[in-house]
Amino acid sequence: MKWYLGALAMLACSLPALAADSDGVRVGKVDTTFRLVGRNDRVVIDRYDDPRVDGASCYVSHAETGGVKGSLGLATDPNRFSIACRATGKVTLRGDVPDNEVVFGEKASAFFKEIRVSRIYDRQKQVLVYLVWSTFSVGTDGSAFNSVTAIPLN
Repeated sequence: MKWYLGALAMLACSLPALAADSDGVRVGKVDTTFRLVGRNDRVVIDRYDDPRVDGASCYVSHAETGGVKGSLGLATDPNRFSIACRATGKVTLRGDVPDNEVVFGEKASAFFKEIRVSRIYDRQKQVLVYLVWSTFSVGTDGSAFNSVTAIPLN
């Protein structure tokens, strides 16, 4: 029984690190719901710089569940997010950019759910379209929550 509790404690300590694992930079946060125990529910804003496109940055806001489960990384964050991508410098493609590629991802639960950002290249209009979506859609009849934004290349 002691080994089980020790393993559970080690897992609980490692989960917040897994939940925060991303290539983004935390720009800010706003507490939305007070929790008596554990951290408050909040909306966070992370910035992701496109690794294949110089001068393109995406700002993703998403809800994070607080309380004891959220503090330990055991809560599944709600599917509420938004994206705004902007030219933060001269927009330049680095080499050959695929027509559709997942460029960022961040865990939103301890095991399965991840928030991802895909870049879709509209070659005809010379526009980079960024789509934020979730890999987990239980209770939504299979429809994924999503949001979209675009950056023109010229």
